[in-house]
Amino acid sequence: MELLSSPRPLRLIAPQFLLPSIQPPLINHAQLRLIAHAGTGIKITRFDYSSDWKKGSRIHRGLVRASKGNELLPERLTGGVAVGSALTVILAVMNRVLYKLALVPLRNYPFFLAQITTFGYVAVYFTILFIRYRKKIITKEMLGLPKAPFMAIGALEALGVASGMASAAVLPGPTIPILNQSFLVWQLVFSALFLRRRYSRNQVLGCLLVTVGVILAVASGTSEGQVLSDVELIWPALMLASAAFQSGASILKEFVFIDGARRLKGKPPDIFVVNSFGSGFQALFVFLLLPILSNLRGIPFAELPSYLKCGAACFLNFNGNLTDCQGAPLLPLLFITLNMAFNISLLNLVKMTSALIASLASTLAVPISIYVLSLPLPYLPQETSLSTSFIIGSAILVLGLILYNLPQPKNELKVN
Repeated sequence: MELLSSPRPLRLIAPQFLLPSIQPPLINHAQLRLIAHAGTGIKITRFDYSSDWKKGSRIHRGLVRASKGNELLPERLTGGVAVGSALTVILAVMNRVLYKLALVPLRNYPFFLAQITTFGYVAVYFTILFIRYRKKIITKEMLGLPKAPFMAIGALEALGVASGMASAAVLPGPTIPILNQSFLVWQLVFSALFLRRRYSRNQVLGCLLVTVGVILAVASGTSEGQVLSDVELIWPALMLASAAFQSGASILKEFVFIDGARRLKGKPPDIFVVNSFGSGFQALFVFLLLPILSNLRGIPFAELPSYLKCGAACFLNFNGNLTDCQGAPLLPLLFITLNMAFNISLLNLVKMTSALIASLASTLAVPISIYVLSLPLPYLPQETSLSTSFIIGSAILVLGLILYNLPQPKNELKVN
């Protein structure tokens, strides 16, 4: 609870991307780089792209100092860091595996699961928001920020969550971690276009390797007998679109932090203000978009009430009498719980070490998750055969993720 109610504000640090978790996360990982270690922070007086971001300015110097101080590997790996890193990797793998398993009993009701999980996260976010407001960590000025950007964030995250769950219910397990890594590619493109961010050579090369790995892994699965041979291309395309929506939402959140710091005269808005209002509008848009999204699965608008009723019955599955819903409500509840635990563990790891260590821990979970999801699992007894091309594509993708997250040379440290 100290993490969520600490009187020390969460401050802005140099940009450093982290991997996305399976949607919807408790803490959006794209925002983890906005959280500094205790005692580290930057006083931001105003944001003006025409002057404040110039090389040599106060903000530029502060961001570079923060980057040098927070993004490099620690001099030695202490026992606490080792345990925290191992725990984060384990929870990351369990999070990815349970994401697929949670959709086994609710494979016919992915939008119902999206609605339930979204409302669950709204309750968690606003509870934390209330605690931090009572402790005067969150101010009335933060709560009074314009709500239009939060509405846009909510709409994009609603599209990302709903489309991601709809496609994950159909896709083979090992393909989901692969396709989700396209989040990094989308985010690099969007941040370069809208936030005018510049990247080092190793980041660009890493992103290109991620792209090649995703394409190779997906293309290899379309051949007869391969992992995606029995899946229509609309479903992997929908998962890629889900990553794009989530990436767009994270870019908007970065804008909210920058604009909020300007409006609050140098004090960045609390991360739980941004995520609470964003998740609130996300829950609203998931509900409003149900008629449109349900058409993807051939559900007419007139049958939506019946669909939601059947989804609730399947989720609750009293006495386990529904044979098509075996595993509910245990698996969906386990996924929600583990997802929260993973995100809190990742946030703690960032505070203990650096964004780089947390990012590499998440990267390590990708190949492990692919392997575990290819094995026979409870409620997924059929083993998935991985082709040589799929394995090579996965290896290239992981290499790209590692290269992207390597510490930048001093002469290549850049900010917006």
